[in-house]
Amino acid sequence: MNAAPSNCRIAGAERGLPINLDMMLRAYAHGIFPMSDARDDPDTFWVEPKRRAILPLGRLYVSSSLAKTVRRDRFKVTADTAFSRVISTCAEQADDRQETWINAEIEEAFIALHSAGMAHSVECWSDGELVGGLYGLALGRAFFGESMFSRQTDASKVALVWLVARLQLGGFSLLDCQFMTDHLARLGVVEISQAEYLAQLDGALAGGDQVSITASSTNSSASSASGSGAAGALAGGADWGAVDGFLGSALLSPLSVDGGAKSSPGKLILQALTQTS
Repeated sequence: MNAAPSNCRIAGAERGLPINLDMMLRAYAHGIFPMSDARDDPDTFWVEPKRRAILPLGRLYVSSSLAKTVRRDRFKVTADTAFSRVISTCAEQADDRQETWINAEIEEAFIALHSAGMAHSVECWSDGELVGGLYGLALGRAFFGESMFSRQTDASKVALVWLVARLQLGGFSLLDCQFMTDHLARLGVVEISQAEYLAQLDGALAGGDQVSITASSTNSSASSASGSGAAGALAGGADWGAVDGFLGSALLSPLSVDGGAKSSPGKLILQALTQTS
């Protein structure tokens, strides 16, 4: 992900202060999110882009080569099994990313939100090694994709395919990608105005239940925050785990969902994308 343009930043008294989880989730619910200028920068600023990148669910572009990789289960794909490793790897320097926007307090805040059941990760494994993944925040029927990484060809793309299938099967309606990149554009991501984004966000959060995080800042006690959520966060209306039930029942069946030979997780994921589009 690219650094936020300076004209997207919201200056305020919160800059440089520990992230309050309640405030952070209220910010996401209003189209605002935190970033930093560098991994070792202690300051965090708040961003409200004038243009927003989203991936319309049902419009993910899966090339034939990517579909083959998914179908053949080249990677073992899991969810929420290595969240802290995914976010720390996303924060590392890489050949295609010399600096990242994830500083220590943003990382700590998301680990606390993961402990509360609100932040999630998708992981890709090869021979027991974590080679790709992504993470983000789920509120209501919205998923805010934060960052992804790849250590093998197509690993992050496979993670995205599984994420989209998970969101579609779970009844989500919005996948926020923050800023547009050429890579995201090739996968079907589009850019919309902030006003249009806020309208879609309001729809995705409508009807959720307000909840509250017990910890107020990103410190050692924050990791014990309960799944009761955060004030301003809207839970309900979507099921992050729906795909697990779908895969479990389908893989236990002697036939695949389309009546052919017994299927594999990757084949089922591709079928789910088609059926829910």
